[in-house]
Amino acid sequence: MTSTAQAQKSGAGTAHPDHLGHVIFIAAAAAMGGFLFGYDSSVINGAVEAIRGRYDVGSAALAQVIAIALIGCAIGAATAGRIADRIGRIRCMQISAVLFTVSAVGSALPFALYDLAFWRVVGGFAIGMASVIGPAYIAEVAPPAYRGRLGSFQQAAIVIGIAVSQLVNWGLLNAAGGDQRGKLMGLEAWQVMLGVMVIPAVLYGLLSFAIPESPRFLISVGKHERAREILAEVEGDRIDLDARVAEIEHAMKSEHKSSFKDLLGGSFFFKPIVWVGIGLSVFQQFVGINVAFYYSSTLWQSVGVDPTDSFLYSFTTSIINIVGTVIAMIFVDRVGRRPLALIGSVGMVIGLALEAWAFSFDLVDGKLPAAQGWTALIAAHVFVLFFALSWGVVVWVFLGEMFPNKLRAAALGVAAAAQWIANWAITASFPSLADWNLSATYVIYTVFAALSIPFVLKYVKETKGKALEEMG
Repeated sequence: MTSTAQAQKSGAGTAHPDHLGHVIFIAAAAAMGGFLFGYDSSVINGAVEAIRGRYDVGSAALAQVIAIALIGCAIGAATAGRIADRIGRIRCMQISAVLFTVSAVGSALPFALYDLAFWRVVGGFAIGMASVIGPAYIAEVAPPAYRGRLGSFQQAAIVIGIAVSQLVNWGLLNAAGGDQRGKLMGLEAWQVMLGVMVIPAVLYGLLSFAIPESPRFLISVGKHERAREILAEVEGDRIDLDARVAEIEHAMKSEHKSSFKDLLGGSFFFKPIVWVGIGLSVFQQFVGINVAFYYSSTLWQSVGVDPTDSFLYSFTTSIINIVGTVIAMIFVDRVGRRPLALIGSVGMVIGLALEAWAFSFDLVDGKLPAAQGWTALIAAHVFVLFFALSWGVVVWVFLGEMFPNKLRAAALGVAAAAQWIANWAITASFPSLADWNLSATYVIYTVFAALSIPFVLKYVKETKGKALEEMG
């Protein structure tokens, strides 16, 4: 019997849980990992200049401390799947929560710069785990009829985490009298900013004890009775639970375990479709989006904006990021992936080009001229808006849909790895590039945004409305 026939027999395709609110709670609890992903990724924005002053380091060394977390992200993302398959999704979440907590405490109380860098790697490992385990768990527990909407919780949680981190940073900076190294609770303000993450990290750990293990994992380790109980809990007890368990077992046995070997072929090592996935990942990062989340406070201060105002602008940028993400979630299935990507690319080119123009002017009394200052500020928000409503969401949708079944898992892993590497390259290079020529740095990002347009037009095929089995 095929999986489709089994699904029809079990009634899973039209299943509606008896307590939808409980299922939403389960998905939201799992998405707390996404919140911490966003929070930990961008909270460092509030500490960059203070770390520079505290440890008296140059831009190159400072960039490595900021970017080194991405090494941990790559390792965490690469190993999370295997850890989750061995000990379960919930245990994986709990390990991630512990690592987030330890990283927050260590980052808040560093002995030296190398010590801070180590705790950044630990936090990065937790981010990598959360980036993999949250979406996987939600997909496995969500009723099919609600999977898309519940799956979007992860991305929503990430952008909310970014925004909350900037709001907390702004509030703490104000409490410290506008000085990142001002005293708060016996510590410097930037240390408190990094340490506050203990609160959501502990909450994430506690919530992991309140949600059930994935039925798919339980079936894989032979705990069928417990799997039936959870399926009744999340999909309703009106479905045929025995048929549903059989359906999941059949799907797991028939899955092709893709390997790196499956990706090889063609004239340039990888198959062409794999290169397209890598290209999407690289372009997503090479437009410089993470500069807006890791360095925006530093950027605004470098052109004469008051530190408190620079933190406020970082927060408003994060709100724009949320707005753009919601727009993408509304239109990605209506307009299609390619049109959104192209609209976003055009908008990003305009925003980045205006920033490059504004930053090309000499500072007057340590500040950009008023017209250029306002242009830079508005253009930065335009850039983030167009990124969020397009490439921020669309790339992940493409990567989940564009590969043939037999390649999907391995190809997605390679594309995600390319994304972490590209993210590291931009994050590690920005301070030195900005010291060299801030305007030219934004010209480089503008060029990559412009090049993404012909790339999408020539190489990226629309996946809207196609079954995954149609991807060739």
